[in-house]
Amino acid sequence: MIKTMARKNYSEEFRRQAVDLYESTPGATLRGIAADLGIERATLARWVELYGSGKKTTADGTTTISSPSRARQRATRAGAEPETPQARIARLEAENAALRAEQAKLTTEREILRQAAKYFAGETKW
Repeated sequence: MIKTMARKNYSEEFRRQAVDLYESTPGATLRGIAADLGIERATLARWVELYGSGKKTTADGTTTISSPSRARQRATRAGAEPETPQARIARLEAENAALRAEQAKLTTEREILRQAAKYFAGETKW
């Protein structure tokens, strides 16, 4: 019997966040981060080639810089510019604001559900 894995499509946001996690986690390995995220190591490696900044946080917390990835070099030669630091900051700030808004919404919903549960628990006298 041959096992085949279903091909999953991940959003670009997820891919970038996975790469950011890999690059910013002290001492992280491709294998370890991929296992934590439930993806294949080769998939994460491909994303690092595409979206990586070339920076990596070592186990002692220092940041190392490697040469630009082959994919970025190809993109630059093809005329496409990699994301500038200012554009990346703006994108990450927008993502951060959206995540904070989502967290506030979930907190409010959780509080409403908690109050409803207390109310209905008091109403039932079995």
